[in-house]
Amino acid sequence: MSKPVVAVVGRPNVGKSTLFNALAGERISIVEDTPGVTRDRIYAQASWLDKNFTLIDTGGIEPESKDIILSQMRQQAQIAIDTADVILFLTDVRQGLMDADAKVADMLRRSQKPVLLVVNKVDSFEKFMPDVYEFYNLGIGEPIPISAASKLGLGDMLDEMVKHFPKEDALGEEDERPRVAVVGKPNVGKSSLVNHLLGENRVIVSDIAGTTRDAIDTAVEYNGREYVFIDTAGLRRKNKIKEELERYSIIRAVTAVERADVVLVMIDATEGVTEQDAKIAGIAHERGKGIIIVVNKWDAIEKDDKTIYKHTERIRQVLSFMPYAEIMFISAKTGLRTGKIFEMIDTVIENNSMRIATGVLNEIVSEAVAMQQPPSDKGKRLKIYYTTQVSVKPPTFVVFVNSKELMHFSYIRYLENRIRDTFGFKGTSLKFFVRERKEG
Repeated sequence: MSKPVVAVVGRPNVGKSTLFNALAGERISIVEDTPGVTRDRIYAQASWLDKNFTLIDTGGIEPESKDIILSQMRQQAQIAIDTADVILFLTDVRQGLMDADAKVADMLRRSQKPVLLVVNKVDSFEKFMPDVYEFYNLGIGEPIPISAASKLGLGDMLDEMVKHFPKEDALGEEDERPRVAVVGKPNVGKSSLVNHLLGENRVIVSDIAGTTRDAIDTAVEYNGREYVFIDTAGLRRKNKIKEELERYSIIRAVTAVERADVVLVMIDATEGVTEQDAKIAGIAHERGKGIIIVVNKWDAIEKDDKTIYKHTERIRQVLSFMPYAEIMFISAKTGLRTGKIFEMIDTVIENNSMRIATGVLNEIVSEAVAMQQPPSDKGKRLKIYYTTQVSVKPPTFVVFVNSKELMHFSYIRYLENRIRDTFGFKGTSLKFFVRERKEG
């Protein structure tokens, strides 16, 4: 299910990170602990009332000179405009209104995106309210006073923010067509692949203006079935600074993955799999999406009978947290094996939505338990009462046991492997929750 995206924009030292952490709460550690997912806090899952959203920190501005700050702020604003449903424009009541604020406000106003003007560091409403009114001069609506550090005024800001979320049908909830995001580092061939798939099928059913952002989603028909490719082609602005480039591509990936059913993670065969690929793949893994690893530019490397084996082994090593992902070797330029992509997408969608009857599932688990005894500790042995599947996309299972402490991670992985041996589940992660029930 697609979640709205909220981006935080602002000058250095206005409190973006403090606000980000205050809104993300403890969830931030989940993002950090996932293997392959970016360690610097670029994005987090957050919620207010019953609304879940993805929070993005466009950050990364270092104060060097006024010109550099302004150009980087413009770049930040552009990222927010490109990817967000709602923009939080953060300013600082103590520093007052700055020239850079006015220039960025101008860009944001022209974007036609909902912008909330948030004035931070208002630790006392009585004392600072006259200074807050100065920000009306930006001409982007009523300033909302908050203190991110003291968590004052956040509720009012969030109430205002959720009013601007797209309606559920606008997020594409009714649309049954498979949504495919093509993600990867810059210049890996994402656009070439999408263009090739369009060219080969020659049936562009329609160019749908992206439901939740400015990117154009493209509908493609193949063998009578329609697919929507989410445009992540992305780096509109080439930047010399590697970190900024990396940050931008990760932000684009997060917002595309959020809306997709299946994610094609593209890797450049001439470069091999990199840490940046692992970060981007980790985002799709963490969201439980169907995943296909597409190794592009396969025509550009010298091969012998061991090349595919070596590449596969290296990919499995770097992306060890997602051994279930399917791997394809293609060339978007020559069209090598691109025709197989749709079949693979169909297979992965089917697996990501597969349900197993409780009776059948428990037979598999009982057999697994008989083959390998559950762990024990101090004379007490783990008992598995029963297992049931509670949802799909990704397939999610709840295992009822006598003691959660005894259910070791390695035994969950053993059960997962047995379930995969029987049902395949290729291209999709499986999620397991352990619940304790007292005996008798």
